[in-house]
Amino acid sequence: MIRKEELTTSRAGQSGKKWLVITLAGVIWIAPVLGNGIPVLNGPLSASIVEAASSSVKKLNEEMITSGAKLIKYQFTTGSQTSLADVIEVDLKNKHVKLDVMTGKDGYFTTRQSTGGMAKENGAVAAINGDYFVTGAEGAPMGGQVSGGLLMSTPSMLKGMYAFAVTKDGTPMVDEFTFSGSVTAENGQRLQLAGMNKTAYIPEGGASNYSHLNAAYIYTSAWKAVERPAKSATTPTEVMVTDGVITEISDKASIQSTIPEGSFILRTHGTAATFVKNNLQVGQHLSADYALVSKKNGKQIDPESLQLMIGGHTILVNDGKAAAFSRDVSSIGGYRARTAVGYSKDGRYAYLIATEKHGGSAGMSLSQLQTFMTSIGVWKGLNLDGGGSTTMVNRPLAEMNTTLTFNTEYGTAQRSIVNALGVFSTAPKGELKGFKVSGNTTLLIGQTGSYQLKGYDTYYNPVDMQTVTPTWKSSNSNIKVSGQTVKAVSPGRSTVTAVSGNAKAAMEVKVLGADDIASLQASIGAAPLAAGTTVSVPVTATLGTGASIDVPDSALKWEFVGFKGKVTDGRLTVTSVNANAKVGYAIARYDGFSTVVVLSAAGESTWENFENVNYPVNFTTNVSGVTGNAAIVKGSGTHSNSKVLKLDYDMNGGIGQKMYAYAQFNGSTGKLIPAAATAMTLDVDGDHSLNWLRAELKDKNGKTVYVDLAKVIDWKGWKTLNIDLSEYNIAFPAQLKRLYVVNVEEGQDERALSGSVSFDDIRFTMPALSSDAGLPAGTAVMTIGKKSLTMNGNKVAIDSAPLLKNGTTYVPIRHVLDAFGGQASWNKTAKRVTVLRGSKVMDLTVGKKELVLNGKRMSAAVAPIIQGGRTLVPLRLVSEQLGLKVKWDKKTKTVTIES
Repeated sequence: MIRKEELTTSRAGQSGKKWLVITLAGVIWIAPVLGNGIPVLNGPLSASIVEAASSSVKKLNEEMITSGAKLIKYQFTTGSQTSLADVIEVDLKNKHVKLDVMTGKDGYFTTRQSTGGMAKENGAVAAINGDYFVTGAEGAPMGGQVSGGLLMSTPSMLKGMYAFAVTKDGTPMVDEFTFSGSVTAENGQRLQLAGMNKTAYIPEGGASNYSHLNAAYIYTSAWKAVERPAKSATTPTEVMVTDGVITEISDKASIQSTIPEGSFILRTHGTAATFVKNNLQVGQHLSADYALVSKKNGKQIDPESLQLMIGGHTILVNDGKAAAFSRDVSSIGGYRARTAVGYSKDGRYAYLIATEKHGGSAGMSLSQLQTFMTSIGVWKGLNLDGGGSTTMVNRPLAEMNTTLTFNTEYGTAQRSIVNALGVFSTAPKGELKGFKVSGNTTLLIGQTGSYQLKGYDTYYNPVDMQTVTPTWKSSNSNIKVSGQTVKAVSPGRSTVTAVSGNAKAAMEVKVLGADDIASLQASIGAAPLAAGTTVSVPVTATLGTGASIDVPDSALKWEFVGFKGKVTDGRLTVTSVNANAKVGYAIARYDGFSTVVVLSAAGESTWENFENVNYPVNFTTNVSGVTGNAAIVKGSGTHSNSKVLKLDYDMNGGIGQKMYAYAQFNGSTGKLIPAAATAMTLDVDGDHSLNWLRAELKDKNGKTVYVDLAKVIDWKGWKTLNIDLSEYNIAFPAQLKRLYVVNVEEGQDERALSGSVSFDDIRFTMPALSSDAGLPAGTAVMTIGKKSLTMNGNKVAIDSAPLLKNGTTYVPIRHVLDAFGGQASWNKTAKRVTVLRGSKVMDLTVGKKELVLNGKRMSAAVAPIIQGGRTLVPLRLVSEQLGLKVKWDKKTKTVTIES
């Protein structure tokens, strides 16, 4: 029996919306296959078996999300590679939790939204990103989709693409589905359907490379766009059907409207359009039936028994073992962030899995992911969309809203995608079960923490605690508590406890000290040395973990050398300059760890503003199929009153390989950067393509240097980029040859293939023109054990002879600075020597095999020592960091220093 049903969805975020659902007696047909039902297209199991033998999995922690769902973090180790993985374990037999598929914005296809955005809109307590989709299309899943018990989309004609489904009684399944369906006219003639709500794609195994050629598709009101679909290379004949009756036929043209609720459009082309012409008329009835055909066995399943279905890619795990990949995976290889879903052997638990890729986690290969999944108990599972799409959000215990579980490959930015798999609580309001302290787990010295007492009920859902005012206590003096204010005082760990009546809750808080910092950087590295100068100098600390923290003014102590000044509300003001001072230093310290702003007469200088360019600029590429243009044009937005360098590119003709789009300066010669530059600043009009932005230089020794301007172009509009050049070891003078966009082969489907970026106001900080100018040059010679120094042939007495100890020459740094310029200071309490020379500020601490140079911690082979009451520093280490050359003559035991 054929029937048409109008069902109102009960899924959160779609209340009152009606999709037209067409079924054949509510049956999904399942056809048998040979063997275990897993198509073997490529990929033997040997790689997974080897990795399983050398891998280990460690549970780091777990936390309840809601009744029936918890978040578990794991550490996965293979050899020297360490990766983090997050798993949401959902009890499918728990009546207080359910899984469902969320779609775009407001539940529509052809709209996209981030995983976090969908979770917020639909009230999910946790979610992971879902199915693959064509990034250049309007936005619909490649696989089948059932949401809230309604079939929303059918599988594409692609081999080896698996799907995950859960029945309404909580039984999970992983299978590969195809689609079969037809519409029947009043005269009894039938027309085969190719699918429902599909974007244009290239089918596999069919007679055509065009999905919509000579084909018929159904589009429901879940498809929001007017075009059905975009870029199909076909001209449609469309039929509007409402309540089973044809209300409109548009011959060889699309119906120029969206689909009303309760209606659907039959979209046809070619031979399918001929069927419409010969068999359908306005006012006639049109019925439809279809089936989803599984390749597992002959069991029949009523589609109304399904709570959800979400499509994916290759199968990963079958019967608790790594499975052969069901389709080619070369396009999704490498070590990436990944998303997967599976279920346990007894069918009770579903596992929503995401692996992390960032500075603290290496990501996983697909075979590593297989190994991890089997180790945590996945019986059958598949791969979902990954890489830049991989996103997991969860609602922390006692919190009201979901947050990112971990940073994506783009940091805190979340990619807009077509669907996501959500976890929903269906529990009633419970009794108060427990408390939790919520707030900063790390604080900087002087920083005031924000803490709240939050509660959760018997179903682990949040309870409003706004009427409760707890008493706060600290376990030690590292943190000071005054009423409701919690302030960090000194480095170390403390336990902050909230007490309310007989109940209490606690959390550990770490006050960060100098040892936790990898680098400390002001927003600018140079500024003009002139009275009245005022510049913004917000300071950012990068921790050893890779995390970045804005350092509050209250946590910093400033020192000024060569001038008098002040820092108020993050702004440095020069009130006066010392007599004869050529260079000034504004040194900011956090718990003794330093960074510096070097002030000089020149400071930052504009290198190119594109107003009067007298050399050629042209477009070039490494791939013949890549096209584009580079030209000086009138700017836009905030740069509309100036000329800019605009780079347009189209990489569609070079897919499958690494592609570059260059804006080239002065042919192959480039433009001169005349002196040593420590930093580069430029304004860039981004296109949010997620491509890589770089610059190519050639230094005076002929070495090509590639400078990263932005790892990801993840912004649109003008933005100022600041690049530290000191780590690139560029020998100046150098040539800037080209600015360019890179689209690497791995993850290419995740980035835009065409776009436009513009550049303006390229500036270089050249301390060699100012802060390093006038430093003494020449040659100094010292001999071990002798209290003399010969500078440019003139012998000078020194009060302490160089010392040779364990193969290292030590000297009081003052002797080197007297000869080559600079100054040093000694902090007796911290046992720290601070050296200032030109554009460099260096801290060395007695007994520590490390140094801090211009705000960056660096390891060293040797440490300063105290000998005979004098502090001695390693001569070669210090001199070379200050830009001096050191030579050692073993026979004569002499050290030669050159500048």
